[in-house]
Amino acid sequence: MSDTDSNAGTGAPQAIMVIERTYPAGVEELWALWTTKAGFESWWGPEGFRVEVHTLDGRPGGVLEYDMIAEAPEAIAAMKTMGQPLSHGTRGTFAEFRPHERLRLVHVIDFIPGTEPYDSVIEVGFSTVGDRARMVVTLHPHIDPHWTRMSIEGFKSQLTKLDTRFGM
Repeated sequence: MSDTDSNAGTGAPQAIMVIERTYPAGVEELWALWTTKAGFESWWGPEGFRVEVHTLDGRPGGVLEYDMIAEAPEAIAAMKTMGQPLSHGTRGTFAEFRPHERLRLVHVIDFIPGTEPYDSVIEVGFSTVGDRARMVVTLHPHIDPHWTRMSIEGFKSQLTKLDTRFGM
């Protein structure tokens, strides 16, 4: 596994975050984890959370709708402490969808009290490095630095599910 985390520019919390991983897998297998119901449900969401996918239309402009559900006791307690529901419906679209090469997922962020809904962008590039698959994820900042940090922490947490899956 290769794990490189870097902030572009000044390193401020609002900078773009790039996370790279290399796994002992084929690009097709990594692609399926992002673009199929079973694949997405198998790893998406930080530790202590799971997702139930309702719609995953893998194509340019295709819709992604799922519920993010706190299931571990510590996740449930954290959500209650933050005054957030234990389950939240999430929706987005595949703004870019180039099979086995690149995707851009745009989520609608509509759960922050007092904040108008806005888009959050995740870009993912896939490539082959020898007999391994490389995944480069770019997380774009949220409107508020707090939610940018939460997004980065959550994404890093959910990557541990992939690390475990591939024996890393």
